[in-house]
Amino acid sequence: MPTPAEPYPGVVLDLLAAAGDRPVFEHGARAVTGAQLLGLVRRTAAGLRAAAVGPGDGLAMLLGVTPEAFAAIIAGYVVGARVVGVRPGLSDGQLRHVLGQDIAAVVTDAPTGPEHGPRTLTVAELLAAPDDGGPPGLSGRPHDVARLLHTSGSTGMPKACAQTYAALNAAWTVRPRAWPPAIRELASRLRRYLVFGSLSSQVMMEYGVLTLAAGGTMVVADPPAFPNAIVRHRASATVITVPRLYKLVAAQRDDPADLSSLRALMVSGSPLAASRLREARDVLGPVVFQGYGQTETGTISMATPSDVPPSVGFPPDVVDIVIRDAGGRPVPPGVDGELYVRTPAQAVGYWAEPAETAEVFVDGWVRTRDLGHFDEDGRLYLAGRTRDVVIVNANLYYTGPIERVLAASPDVAEAYVVGAPDEDTGEAVHAFVVPVAGRAPDLGELRRLVGEQLGAACVPATVTVIEEAPPAPNGKPDKRLLMTAIPRAEA
Repeated sequence: MPTPAEPYPGVVLDLLAAAGDRPVFEHGARAVTGAQLLGLVRRTAAGLRAAAVGPGDGLAMLLGVTPEAFAAIIAGYVVGARVVGVRPGLSDGQLRHVLGQDIAAVVTDAPTGPEHGPRTLTVAELLAAPDDGGPPGLSGRPHDVARLLHTSGSTGMPKACAQTYAALNAAWTVRPRAWPPAIRELASRLRRYLVFGSLSSQVMMEYGVLTLAAGGTMVVADPPAFPNAIVRHRASATVITVPRLYKLVAAQRDDPADLSSLRALMVSGSPLAASRLREARDVLGPVVFQGYGQTETGTISMATPSDVPPSVGFPPDVVDIVIRDAGGRPVPPGVDGELYVRTPAQAVGYWAEPAETAEVFVDGWVRTRDLGHFDEDGRLYLAGRTRDVVIVNANLYYTGPIERVLAASPDVAEAYVVGAPDEDTGEAVHAFVVPVAGRAPDLGELRRLVGEQLGAACVPATVTVIEEAPPAPNGKPDKRLLMTAIPRAEA
């Protein structure tokens, strides 16, 4: 697939220039045009260069969701820096870890930056640089690391996926002619895309750039309360996690809001049960797109509202997937195995983590540690995580099938399964369920269903009803926190 001749982010600057007087970003009462946002990028890049930030320098972005934050991120690429997004909600230890990874400066929109760490550059200081109105010189070098995207940190400290300028240039997001069919359909619905939380989120930023390429407008939602934010901003699209989707569906059943503007909900973070997807379609209409990807790879596949649940759609032609058994041999359609993936814009490894890199990045492929299979028509289905396992009496059981049995109950909205040490069996299964509003799950019946479908070893030792799953900083359910909530006495 051909890539642009000029370095990244030249293609993004071209999109801003082409937008001209069209609003591309709304922040409260402000409507920022493409030309104005391009001016913000030029001034911020000039400010970074005046601060001696250039190719190869680590530049951490500790920013909110504003046009200036978007401009600062793009300006970081203009000067050829290694842009490091910092998610909100990191612990002090995680923040020190992220800022300790060869960072030359921190860009912040707050009056002051972190108490300890690299020098701080405020957005206001950078924007004080003059704008000469000319095209910014692009300093990114193809094989330099353009950005570090941190994983969720669900196993401890977040790992930083290193993506080069060449990889960013190879991505199809900003090039409409290269869009796969599912992305083309999604792009047609991105007239007003709600952004919230942090532009350091890979998903939030990538859909923002896609919106720009699609001729839409990024609209800041603060706070991002659904459905109110959708109604208030007349949003046509937004990113939503699985738990938030369940809550939105329940709210619409109880007290429907006017969601007539809504055209696309991009579900991200965790798999969506087929029964819940059908319910969402019944209540919200044909608006649910289910994306599948990883920090290491970017988007792997996407299911459109017309796709067959619970598949995650047909992977684009530019994405290579091989599904392998435990011995590394490819498996036929219908058989679950581990997904090995190659994408045009995948990371080259983990920053300063050679052992982890060698384990995951293998001969040009990324080991996803996800389980799944293709059907005969080429649709992709996910079956769980290779590391989401419980070892009972020395036998390994994946948690995904147990969660699906529990979530299939009409009384259960969400189900999460973890393993914990057990004196008799080595480990035991423990389950947490979020009930459907107004329902009271029969915990004994849930255990019986698991045993009937999956066998006695998979029957949860405890089933705990919770109001919602505790979120990790990236918004996904945090199973480590659930493990601390396992009842001491077995049910």
